[in-house]
Amino acid sequence: LRPMASFVRFPSLISKASASLLARPARSCAALHSSVAASRTRLAAPVATLRTRFPVRNMATKAVKSGSEETLEYRIFFEDNGKTISPWHDIPLYPAGQPGLLNFVVEIPRGTRAKMEVACKEKSNPIMQDTKKGKLRYYGIDPVFNYGCFPQTWEDPNVKHEDANCVGDGDPIDVVEIGEKVLASGTVTQVKPLGVLCMIDDGEADWKVIAIDANDPKAALMNDIADVEEVMPGKVSEVREWFRSYKTHEGKPLNSFGLNEEAKDRAYTMKVVQLAHDDWAKLWMGLTPKGKFEV
Repeated sequence: LRPMASFVRFPSLISKASASLLARPARSCAALHSSVAASRTRLAAPVATLRTRFPVRNMATKAVKSGSEETLEYRIFFEDNGKTISPWHDIPLYPAGQPGLLNFVVEIPRGTRAKMEVACKEKSNPIMQDTKKGKLRYYGIDPVFNYGCFPQTWEDPNVKHEDANCVGDGDPIDVVEIGEKVLASGTVTQVKPLGVLCMIDDGEADWKVIAIDANDPKAALMNDIADVEEVMPGKVSEVREWFRSYKTHEGKPLNSFGLNEEAKDRAYTMKVVQLAHDDWAKLWMGLTPKGKFEV
């Protein structure tokens, strides 16, 4: 049922709406039943549309480059069987028939400094190089991991996470892939999530999921965050300290971390990811205002 997890959870939105109505004083039973029925009707159409738009299947994604690298015009678009798709919305979070794994969209290969990211506010959401005041952005140090995001996730900037005591940063959830292979920007691969760090960036929760490519030789040896320290001693600390210090190369202060700077285990990680998946679904269905996001 894991590939169907998102669809199984959406009816719970209807139940939550009903529970909310039951908690309020009702003028009459008839009025209450009418409100519940209206809620079910309002949600039924978008849920059905979501199921139709995102069937459970594996995709034959292809990255298509447009323009010259390290220019303002450069984009990496995605295709599935010749049709342009969104890497944010159309690639499923849960790959079909691969329980325990999640799809991972690579934005920044290990050792490269161009700050590439899925363009959440552009049509089709291609990967582009981030800019500031019209200039291309680069990291001041080489990333020590392959960097990217989980599709069909979104950290809602209007919702405060209970443990982090911070709202989301308005982006898909970031993923740090620690395998031995350098993965090209635009690659879509399956990873095994192992743990998560909660970086605090300008007062927002910016989750960093630590994962490993399912095809990596060490993947079979690691199933949780504790295994990372045994198989790759010091790797979690290396990742944490990279995120703590990378902005200092731009003259900014050190970043901080929530949750006592602890890398939480896989079970906790999957809860964080599922919450972000639910928030993305509400955004896509229009239950959360879309603002400038291309949805």
